[in-house]
Amino acid sequence: MRTSLGRALTAALAAALAAVAALPAAGHAAVGPLAGPGSREVRGVVEDPADWPTYIVTVDRSLDPVDVAARVDGVHPLHVYRDTLNGFAARLDPDQLASLAAMPDVESIEEDGTASADGPGVS
Repeated sequence: MRTSLGRALTAALAAALAAVAALPAAGHAAVGPLAGPGSREVRGVVEDPADWPTYIVTVDRSLDPVDVAARVDGVHPLHVYRDTLNGFAARLDPDQLASLAAMPDVESIEEDGTASADGPGVS
């Protein structure tokens, strides 16, 4: 009796694993071979937002930075700044960057990076 129950459980486990293994392949094929969550086609190439550079976008003080970001399709702020500067940081593809740069309410766009100070009087 143990043998038949063990075989039945083994067969059921194998079937369940096969079904689970088939799920990602089916979902992945529907999206495309290079596409992941949040991916989109930019100028004929499927790109992943994680590959886009991060920019700091400064907007007019009278506006909510989140509202400005929402005007451009696919822009999702990673950080929102309201104290020292009024703006947001977001990963932007070339089209989103161009759309934001064309807005009169956008004061500046700088690629995010590290800054350092070196020289006389710096400690």
